[in-house]
Amino acid sequence: MRTDEIDWKLLFTLLHPDFFSRDDIKNLPGEYFFDEMVLNLRQFNPQKYRRQLDDSVTFGYYNRSIDDLRSAVAKVDEDWPQFFNEDDRIYCGFLGGKIASFCTIADFGTQDVGGIPLRIGGPGCVGTLAEHRDKGIALTMVRNITQILAQEGFDLSYVHYTYVPAWYAKLGYKTVLRWNKNGFADLND
Repeated sequence: MRTDEIDWKLLFTLLHPDFFSRDDIKNLPGEYFFDEMVLNLRQFNPQKYRRQLDDSVTFGYYNRSIDDLRSAVAKVDEDWPQFFNEDDRIYCGFLGGKIASFCTIADFGTQDVGGIPLRIGGPGCVGTLAEHRDKGIALTMVRNITQILAQEGFDLSYVHYTYVPAWYAKLGYKTVLRWNKNGFADLND
């Protein structure tokens, strides 16, 4: 699969219909820009990012109380708990058995983008509790998720609506679209 052949605006529209007509998007400040990023999972190298973590850091699917998770999520972003539900696929980094970082794992299904069928998944609502930041936990967590998606046969890992593209780029993700409340912008903005 050659990612330079993909119509990214078409894919965005398939995944997020009527996105720019949503009130929460229309009400964003005009100077805020966000990126859509992808990683071709056939080219993913899990060795690209390696960080030695404390032995008390572990990773895995979340299978505890959803209320406890939502409480942790609210400490990072008060608007996000609604995106974490019982039946969601949620992956976490734990420090000493307690939640340090978290995210959802989205399955966007197979999308036909101009005759190119792509199975797409990706991390969403990636967050780390303030006291656990800058330790490499969240980036290792996203690396693990990216590797899981590759092993499960997904073609692309897709990061939607991020303002930290340099962080994801450490794993090989590339910005394919940039936007603000007014629609798509030039990637140089």
